[in-house]
Amino acid sequence: MTTTEPAARAGDDDRRAIEDGRTALGIELGSTRIKACLIDEDGAVLAVGNSAWENAYVEGVWTYSLDAVEQGLRAAYADLVGDAERRHGVRPSTYGAMGVSAMMHGYLAFDGAGDLLTPFRTWRNTSTTDAATELTALFGVNIPLRWSIAHLHQAVRDEEAHVPRIRSITTLAGYVHRRLTGRHVLGVGDASGMFPIDPATGGYDAERLARYDEITSGTALPGSLAELLPEVLPAGEIAGILTPEGAAFLDPTGALRAGVPLCPPEGDAGTGMVATNAVAPRTGNVSAGTSIFAMVVLERALGGIHDEIDFVTTPAGDPVAMVHCNNGASELAAWADVFGAFAAAIGAPRDSDAVFAALLREALDGDPDGGGVLAYNHLAGEPIAGLAEGRPLIVRTPARRLTLANLMRAQVYGVFGTLSLGMRVLADEDVQLDRMYAHGGIFRTAGVAQRFLAGALGVPVTVAETASEGGAWGMALLAAYATAGSGADLSAYLSDRVFAAAPARTVHPDPVDVAGYAAYLDRYRAGLAVEAAAAAVL
Repeated sequence: MTTTEPAARAGDDDRRAIEDGRTALGIELGSTRIKACLIDEDGAVLAVGNSAWENAYVEGVWTYSLDAVEQGLRAAYADLVGDAERRHGVRPSTYGAMGVSAMMHGYLAFDGAGDLLTPFRTWRNTSTTDAATELTALFGVNIPLRWSIAHLHQAVRDEEAHVPRIRSITTLAGYVHRRLTGRHVLGVGDASGMFPIDPATGGYDAERLARYDEITSGTALPGSLAELLPEVLPAGEIAGILTPEGAAFLDPTGALRAGVPLCPPEGDAGTGMVATNAVAPRTGNVSAGTSIFAMVVLERALGGIHDEIDFVTTPAGDPVAMVHCNNGASELAAWADVFGAFAAAIGAPRDSDAVFAALLREALDGDPDGGGVLAYNHLAGEPIAGLAEGRPLIVRTPARRLTLANLMRAQVYGVFGTLSLGMRVLADEDVQLDRMYAHGGIFRTAGVAQRFLAGALGVPVTVAETASEGGAWGMALLAAYATAGSGADLSAYLSDRVFAAAPARTVHPDPVDVAGYAAYLDRYRAGLAVEAAAAAVL
């Protein structure tokens, strides 16, 4: 177990709830970690589990093998079962409900026998420029490079050999859900990152489906697109039942019993919204990890096409503007590793959490504008910043003194830099935000990243005590909602039943931070030319 897991609950009530299956299980496949979370009927955490994994760069494609998916799921689930036994003296064998979420977008294409036709192409791949550009013009809405339809259409354009054999495409969460239940379905939030959703029907946009079928008529793509895509379901529906084969896929020990109902599989953006109670209009959330993205629930449609904005939905189907950046806190973590190695080299070793916390606290003493330091965190290409490839950089002006505080403040600012460029588009559209909620490891050190994000966005930022539990907890809440029978909409269910008494801390933007970050962002935007030049020669 890592030090970030929630404290254990104790008592006979918890043990009996686990024994009786009055629980909900959520599993989320993130970029670097697969997490599992078990909750009671009120959303309190009973047990957690996780396993580490990492994407591979194989023949020019960022991917995970399906073997790694299976092994990682089993390891995370076994860890959760072990944690339940340690905390409560009982190993769960059934649940009241289950759900699976994962990284959104990407491309998993299968033949009629269910065999994968080409290695999984994750959201991180940016090789779909031609397809995304064509589809954006065809549909009249932004189709980002990482969307599933962009990957499919690029394969069609390139006349890839597997295209004639495609019988279904899905996301990573959709794949796991089908292994567990046999059903080819997706939650509407995850589906909205495959193909545009019609808010009036809650399904794929029929007119745009017809346009796509028209332009691919005569190509090697078999049948209509609607026949290949998963069925779309909103939060609150039952999306299948755990089969004996599905139970064995997750738990090869045979202890897990079939028959558990599953809610619709979702994407990590949707579970982040649920985990932060940001599913109502005029609210939003920022999720920071390997990538960073903001989800803002809209009151109205936006005008025109904005390359910086994805239009997706909440798990209930409400319209959302998504600002997605491929690069989040990984470069900041790499710098923390460097300072941790230095501490060890001088005979003062500290664990990674202690190093990270010390560096973040040091950033509070930095100049409001970063002291003339610019930090670019782009390990991969970043479409919002106009970068096909990333080159992490530290650039500074010689006239101002380099300090650890300024270096770290610039590094934290750099995590939010590209996100801020996209959020400026929403500000120009007069999108109103009452509050942003934030979650992710960078927010565990109180009062640092949260304060800087408030200054960057110019709105109050709230971090709840549950923030570190993240998407797996959000997925467990969606599973519980599907079987609650409350009749309430998702926003009311979360506000009244889960978050009514949840401890949280809100930070309002400091005018000094707002002005300092604005000055930093102006230099950051101008300095992107430096990174582009570096990518051209390195």
